[in-house]
Amino acid sequence: MRMIWGLWRWRRNPLRRKTDVLEACAALIAAALILLVAPAVGWTSGSLAHGALVKAAQKQRAERHPLSATVVKVLPHPPIDSDPETASARDAHRRVLARWTGPDGSRHEGTLGAHPGADPGERFRIWTDDHGRLVGRPLDTATATTHAVLAGIGAAGVTTALVDGARRLVVWRLMRRRYTQWDIAWERAGQDWGRADADS
Repeated sequence: MRMIWGLWRWRRNPLRRKTDVLEACAALIAAALILLVAPAVGWTSGSLAHGALVKAAQKQRAERHPLSATVVKVLPHPPIDSDPETASARDAHRRVLARWTGPDGSRHEGTLGAHPGADPGERFRIWTDDHGRLVGRPLDTATATTHAVLAGIGAAGVTTALVDGARRLVVWRLMRRRYTQWDIAWERAGQDWGRADADS
């Protein structure tokens, strides 16, 4: 608002330079683009991302199946690592040898991660494809929505940064133009600048 009021006051100011008006116009256009275009880009990007992620989640739910695996044997912990992040990841899961039957009736056995207190004979949930091969848990709707919102915010942020970068580039060019004009004015003033009898 201050920018608009400043531009309005400059209409008839005798000290107004053309570059001042151009700089104010660049700021006004940039503000309008940030307020109008950036949210539209963010909304559009978020909506497109949400649609794509929901389709991907539906496809994953159709292709992935929850099954129960049975613990055959609890495997020993790997050697202790001094890295605290690795240690916490190791403590959160227990490696077990497990068996499961795929949706197509095929039998499988492999090393899996189970909860720390897993015992032989215990059953726990895993996700497999149609042939019983292990896959990740399918994307749920809440996660898809979160990713879409983040994509929209990111797109709006990038748009804002691009518009502000363009405004800064315009202001930089205008400043260079002002400095050039000042240099020319100083050269015109010549050696008489500051002398008491310069006007006589």
